[in-house]
Amino acid sequence: MSEQRPEIANSIQTGDFKTNYHDIGEGYPIVFLHGSGPGVTAWANWNKLFPVLKDNFRLIAPDMAGFGFTERREGDVYTMNKWARQTIDLFDALKLEKANLVGNSFGGALALSVAIQYPERVNKLVLMGSMGVTFPITYGLDRVWGYTPSLENMEELLEIFTYDHSFSTKDLIKSRYESSIQPGFQESFSSMFPAPRQNGVESMAGNQNYIRNIPHQTLIVHGREDRVIPIETSLKLVKLIDNAELHVFGHCGHWTQIERSKDFSDLIKGFFLR
Repeated sequence: MSEQRPEIANSIQTGDFKTNYHDIGEGYPIVFLHGSGPGVTAWANWNKLFPVLKDNFRLIAPDMAGFGFTERREGDVYTMNKWARQTIDLFDALKLEKANLVGNSFGGALALSVAIQYPERVNKLVLMGSMGVTFPITYGLDRVWGYTPSLENMEELLEIFTYDHSFSTKDLIKSRYESSIQPGFQESFSSMFPAPRQNGVESMAGNQNYIRNIPHQTLIVHGREDRVIPIETSLKLVKLIDNAELHVFGHCGHWTQIERSKDFSDLIKGFFLR
């Protein structure tokens, strides 16, 4: 891992491209699947959890295709099946027979897709502020997916993501903006969820009819004040998944793992160690 660029970690072949991924700690593996914000990386999404969980688990966090520092190729088309295949190719490359999955937002829909398509590779599921069922697109999600690079737009997004705006510091705004304008980042991001962006919500909900068949123990987590993915999605998911439980954090927005990082870490640690 580079000291200057902690978001650039390990590189491994997944299918016909290389995936940038973090691999920290020892123990039963947890694979973390990040959300779909502009300039997002696995590091930006999950690094607050690494120090608190690394003594109990092996933590694996990839940049999904089209995001972060995973290899981009001319003409790439990004679909849920592509991302699910990348996840399983990563399992295979790392010789993981089975792992726990934690998915945030878009990553929640991806975790659901992996659990449905490859149930034998998944142990337990955590879905945080998860997509995966249909809902009328929120103003917040429309602004996230419709982002065009500027400091002002990034500042608005970070305020949308958080309940406590003190997390939206000038340094974080600047670093996330600079991340969003790195070569290739905005080009691939803007191609993923074009207007009308309700179509993106529906594509994330493509497996909705199969969610009832998910047998895995599932912990669903949501911030009550989430302005990106409405809490109603988690209420739907907990009704659909037979072996599910729901935890709601009050005074918390979309970034549960950042605004309530210790509480979230304790919650998932207890769930996985049961």
